Amino acid sequence: MSYLDNPRMLAVPAVDRQDLPGGDFILSSPQPLGDVARCVGDWLEHWAERTPNAMFMAERGADGQWVRMTYAQVRQQVGVIAQGLLDLGLGPAQPVVCLSDQSMEQALLMLAANHIGRPFTTISTAYSRMTRDHSKLAAILGKLDAGVVYAADGEVYGDALRHAAGAAKVVLGTNAQAVAGARPFASLLARAETPAVMEAFAAITPQTHAKYLLTSGSTGMPKIVVTTHRMLCANQKQIHLAWPFLKEEKPVLVSWLPWSHAFGTSFNFNMVLCNGGSFYFDDGRPVPGLMDKSIRNLREIQPNLFLNIPRGFDALLAAIDADPAVARDCFGRLRAVFFAGAALPHDTWERFNRAVQSAVGERVMFSSSIGSTETAPVGTLVHWLSDNPRCVGLPTAGMSIKFLPNGDKLEMRMKGPQVFDSYLRDPELTAAAFDEDGFYCIGDAGYLIDEAKPELGIAFNGRVAEDFKLTTGTWVSVGTLRVAVVSALAPHVQDVVVTGHERDEIGLLIFPSPEARQLPAEHLSARVRESLRQLREQSGGGSSHRIARAVVLEDPPCIESGEITDKGYINQRAVLTRRAHEVEALYAQAAHARVIVVD
Repeated sequence: MSYLDNPRMLAVPAVDRQDLPGGDFILSSPQPLGDVARCVGDWLEHWAERTPNAMFMAERGADGQWVRMTYAQVRQQVGVIAQGLLDLGLGPAQPVVCLSDQSMEQALLMLAANHIGRPFTTISTAYSRMTRDHSKLAAILGKLDAGVVYAADGEVYGDALRHAAGAAKVVLGTNAQAVAGARPFASLLARAETPAVMEAFAAITPQTHAKYLLTSGSTGMPKIVVTTHRMLCANQKQIHLAWPFLKEEKPVLVSWLPWSHAFGTSFNFNMVLCNGGSFYFDDGRPVPGLMDKSIRNLREIQPNLFLNIPRGFDALLAAIDADPAVARDCFGRLRAVFFAGAALPHDTWERFNRAVQSAVGERVMFSSSIGSTETAPVGTLVHWLSDNPRCVGLPTAGMSIKFLPNGDKLEMRMKGPQVFDSYLRDPELTAAAFDEDGFYCIGDAGYLIDEAKPELGIAFNGRVAEDFKLTTGTWVSVGTLRVAVVSALAPHVQDVVVTGHERDEIGLLIFPSPEARQLPAEHLSARVRESLRQLREQSGGGSSHRIARAVVLEDPPCIESGEITDKGYINQRAVLTRRAHEVEALYAQAAHARVIVVD
């Protein structure tokens, strides 16, 4: 029997259905949300008083050893830093903006800003460290009306700050002398907390802005999502109701996920803070050269939750294949696995499930969700032992999801206490984001796994906007096909982009895996061709799955151009736009030598 088979550990799956005219229907959670914390700082105050000596967060120091902080230590530092921000004259509507990667220093700054009712923003390093053109960063900081801009290192981020910071006050973790007028982070610790901090804390309401989070911005300037304390607190209450085991066993996380996305902070970090758990900053990444650091950290800590994106699962499976002891050493205490950011290929889901079950000695929960930056981020959640890797759960407490026909799919739209109200200073985009009934148009498609038993959950069915029709009139479901292809071509692909809009055949742009790059080109082409032929046979040969041609790309996806996010997933539209010449070559009448023709 699994630990999570105990009925006290997971909420019983249940859902209400309301059918509407025209084939639309609404799924709602029958579970009431109940009381919700007023603000994020209430969690910190609670645990600093109740478990002051419990370890809250840790990161590797310069000597490679863990530097740890307890809840009491964090609360003391947060109060002092909050006082420092008030002394800088930071206005209630002016955010503190971070340009660098996640760290304990950034966490303290974020908590301090939230404790006095100031919004916090983390901007992807793609806008600062990974490009020399800082015009987009300057425009973002201008729209934010940033009051304070922070970066970890003045020498690394100095060029971006000099070109983009404008009138904002600059605070630097190290090398403050590299930027004229910048203040060292230590200057925020110069004065003890005064009653002004708790006066500002008491003035926070559930509608106070907690964060300004940027969307990917792949088609222009990113949208800025206003995230309130109510949204964040409601979302954690929803997770808590779905996963009551968090009351029995405090979450222990090791996470590398970037804080410029809601997954890394609003989900992961806030889950730890809300439940009084422990958060370890992972200095590794699921990429060659850094994965060893992640494995070292997982081995030392042995978290009880593993929350990651598909790329992280693939990287760990490669390590487990090379050394089966990795699974035992990293996951011996695991209770639940969660994936988001993109669909997890079936092959990856099965292999990881087997590895974890072997390590733990019993079944653990594999969970996922449908959500976005605008939903804080969880809209649905798997809270049972599901056998379907496509399952993204059911609506969380207080949440309703409308399903309506769109092409050959069912588009999903969301309404609930964690759904945002507006984009910052952009009423037109805000109005366009909601339908006439006030449901947020998230752009994802889904369907019921079993129409007769909706409590079995919703299956993710790709992005509505990514799908296209062939000139034959056949709809191609890009998300569904992409997952099938990645599974079929494993372990030779990092990811694929599906082509065929206004064409009569489906094609693929293939980003090869590091292992595949070591193969001779002709061998890789032969393996791709044979795998695609097998996939065609397995899918029945229908034109919506019939891939006719492919090309293996020579260079990896470019984060600076928006082809890949800092979470590691592919932006289909950005790749197709940037590599239009590759698409043209793919469909040229005289096929290029690099084009793999499947027939």
